[in-house]
Formats: sequence, C-alpha cells, structure tokens
Amino acid sequence: MRYEIIDISGDIGLRAYGKCLEEAFINAGIGMYSLITDINKVDCKTDIALNISADSLEGLLVNYLNELIFQFDAYDFTGRKIEITGFSDNRLTAKVYGENFDPLKHKQGLLIKAATYHNLKILKTGDIFSVDIIFDI
Repeated sequence: MRYEIIDISGDIGLRAYGKCLEEAFINAGIGMYSLITDINKVDCKTDIALNISADSLEGLLVNYLNELIFQFDAYDFTGRKIEITGFSDNRLTAKVYGENFDPLKHKQGLLIKAATYHNLKILKTGDIFSVDIIFDI
C-alpha cells in the first residue's frame, strides 16, 4: 500500500508509506493528487521542476505538498508521477509529471487549501517509513 486516507472531521488526511523517506514523500504527493482527481486519467504530457527548502524535515514535507497545491491552484497543473532527484533533511528537488487539469477530462475531487502541521508525523517502523499529513479543505 502506497498511501491511505485518514478521515478527520472537517479536513482530510493521508498516511503515505515508503521503503525510504523519499518514497514516502513521493507517495504523499501522489496520494494528495488522488484526492484532487482520478490520477489514472492524468497523462504525463509535461513536467515541472521543484526546488523546496525548509528548516526541518517536517517543514520540508509541508512546503513540498503546499508547492504542489500552489501549482494546481495557480497553473491548473495536476501530477501523476513524481521523481525526487535530490533529498536531504532541509532540501528537496524533484520533477513532477502530469498535465493541466481539464474539467472535461478530469473529475474534480476535493479542493485542498493547504497541507498543515496539525498531527504531522514522520516515522520509521522497522523497514518502513510513514508520513501522516492533514490537509485543510
């Protein structure tokens, strides 16, 4: 399982998993896009580059997801595939592949306003990393 939805009263959350922290971040982004639309109908026609920084790993996760939300809100860009090309505790570079949201092609899901720090968790249990993130909707 790459991610699962966490039902939060008034908001929505995700728990994303990975064999490494980078994979958990990727799955959090893909999971978030799946809340916005059916990502199986998103084609990888174009890509955007991300260069995200923060003072902490938790801040990096929030900033990364908020940048994906900004790209959707400002430019209608919807991702389907994410490749992290550089990763540390305070910097992330990535390429996101997808296309512009088209209401005739893509079903509108949730309107996500922001990723939050509320109940944010980054954990390693055995060999699996997980991240919990709550979104304002």
